[in-house]
Amino acid sequence: MKQRRRTALLLLSCMTLLTNSQCAVAAPPALVPAPAKMTVAEGTFQLSRETSICAGPGAEAEARELAAALRMPTGLPLPVKTSEPKPGAIGLQLDRSLESQLGIEGYRLSVTPSRVTICAATEAGLFYGGVTFRQLLPPQVFATKQPARAPGGGWIVPCIEIEDRPRFAWRGLLLDPARHFMPPEFVKKLVDVMALHKLNTLQLHLTDDQGWRIEIKKHPQLTQLGSVRKESPLHGDRKRGDGQRYGPFFYTQQQIRDLVAYARARHVTLVPEIEMPGHFLAALVAYPALSCRGGPFEVRTRWGIEPDILCPGNDEAIALVKDVLGEVCELFPSRFIHIGGDEAPRDRWKSCPKCQARIRTENLKSEAQLQTWFNHRVEEFLASKGRRLLGWDEILEGGLTPGATVMSWRGIKGGIAAASAGHDVVMVPTTHCYFDYAQAKGANEPECIGGFVPLSRVYEFEPVPAELPESRRHHILGAQGALWTEYMWTPGDVEYFAFPRAAALAEVVWTPAERKDFAGFEHRLQNHLLRLDQLGVNYRKPSGVNDRK
Repeated sequence: MKQRRRTALLLLSCMTLLTNSQCAVAAPPALVPAPAKMTVAEGTFQLSRETSICAGPGAEAEARELAAALRMPTGLPLPVKTSEPKPGAIGLQLDRSLESQLGIEGYRLSVTPSRVTICAATEAGLFYGGVTFRQLLPPQVFATKQPARAPGGGWIVPCIEIEDRPRFAWRGLLLDPARHFMPPEFVKKLVDVMALHKLNTLQLHLTDDQGWRIEIKKHPQLTQLGSVRKESPLHGDRKRGDGQRYGPFFYTQQQIRDLVAYARARHVTLVPEIEMPGHFLAALVAYPALSCRGGPFEVRTRWGIEPDILCPGNDEAIALVKDVLGEVCELFPSRFIHIGGDEAPRDRWKSCPKCQARIRTENLKSEAQLQTWFNHRVEEFLASKGRRLLGWDEILEGGLTPGATVMSWRGIKGGIAAASAGHDVVMVPTTHCYFDYAQAKGANEPECIGGFVPLSRVYEFEPVPAELPESRRHHILGAQGALWTEYMWTPGDVEYFAFPRAAALAEVVWTPAERKDFAGFEHRLQNHLLRLDQLGVNYRKPSGVNDRK
């Protein structure tokens, strides 16, 4: 009897261990964003001092990038070789024929006990496969300052098969260094964290009424005068000033080139935004004659909308814009150049002789059409440089220029109108994508511009409106989160407002819609936040019911 009992207990223990083992194998890793297809297999792959990274033809740069990302935290040598991968190696293979299946950013990742293989049609796909591979490792692999202590059992990766590609081509964030300047080192950090989430576009809002933040060689007064304001709104009381001189703060052209190269290596495109004709006061401080009433002006010390804007009736104003955009195009190789176009009060134009003369000469019917005329001149200039004009949805008001792309921020109606007319669209509605809005309701939340966009609301966003005809849905390029910095004084503030909401948006724009699951995302986020801890990101910790009301 005792022997049979011992045998039964032994069998039960074995069944329990087997069940636990199977459960462990079946448990999906906490990948963010979730991949399109994933199958977890039995077994593990272990990084060791013998592990090498083998690059096929054309994959050498991405192999070096992956090795550099892994060496410091693991302390392993991880030499990069151009030989065929042997057992125990990580192989990167470029196969252009995969583009029809994976697109230009997709990849295949295979992890077996004996090797890791990443295949893609392009370098971007190899990079994203490498990002996913890093997320399969323990969170300590994202340590940035010194080699991390290897977790118990070492640097272990579960065996897995992944086939993945993004849902949208435009997966972005907007950073506003015009209101509060963000140093180049932080921009690089933000690029790194974006790349971890497979976000690929960073729009830099470089100019506004409160500051001009980019060096223009032909017009040095723009930064000499426009990058400084005598004070800023006071913390806690936006109607009063703090009495503190702010600036001069701006990016030199060499710093811009360095940032562009840094981002490109991580497959992030920097898109410059030079606001015009509104939000142009910082430039008018340097060139008051280019306004309708001639100045003098001061860089704006309060947030809000400025009535003095660029005068499109003035040929010298058009010439300055072309000078500025010419240098911007030399610095930024991005396909799109953002010209703003939003919140441009046209009251000054109504009483301006030059603007009214332009309206008559060009047979225009309104000041709104005058803005479209101005946009068209800018669009023609950008087209001569091989670029496309991008603007906020106000550029719809006087009629769109032929090649314009619209960024829809006042809800989704502007995006629907533009896409229905055959124009490309990036969705950035305040309802879901304005990350300067509050994340929760409570006394402990930091000062913000207003509004409420909790994590769950970001995740539920659908960039393709149901009302849009099927034949026009391809015009929705993707979506973007906006980090306007009126109430973000430091890089830590930006991180707090950005994350984890940017992680939710990353899944919105990468993962197939049918695979989205907020409960599953919240579960994976628990482990993902450990990665952000290692990266030193000052994210907001999700705290409960106030995050959802």
